[in-house]
Amino acid sequence: MRTAFALLVSCLIALPALALPAPMSEAELEEKSGIVALVRVMSVTCTSIIKDKTTGEDLPGYIAKLRVIKAKKGDVRPGGEVLVTWRAKSQKLIGGWTVPYYPGEEVWTHLTKRAGGATYASTWWNAKGDEVKPPETKELPTVVGKSALSDDQD
Repeated sequence: MRTAFALLVSCLIALPALALPAPMSEAELEEKSGIVALVRVMSVTCTSIIKDKTTGEDLPGYIAKLRVIKAKKGDVRPGGEVLVTWRAKSQKLIGGWTVPYYPGEEVWTHLTKRAGGATYASTWWNAKGDEVKPPETKELPTVVGKSALSDDQD
């Protein structure tokens, strides 16, 4: 009985790890990214709500304004700004990934230009490094047009 329970628990613990693809190495991330920079998240705005076809959940889409603090790669300079977009993922499904950004956090990130060239996306699920400075909040808006702002907005 103990063996069966231990096996069941180990399988349940292993499932989430199997849901994500392997992380990219730092070298891979840098190679595949158009921008590698230390950024401060100035604002996050909810841009859309789309019903997930599988779960029926309303999932928000976001755009964040990132201010560059230091640039390691790319056509950005300290003080410049970059827009990054992402869509929330369902918490009901295993698999898939998203990289959220939160107001006030400072973090190293790896970004790729989206089609059209006006915005960026995270290069991979591990594209955002450890926080240099924690976010002021992890509460993101869920109403289209609403924004969460960093405390130091100009």
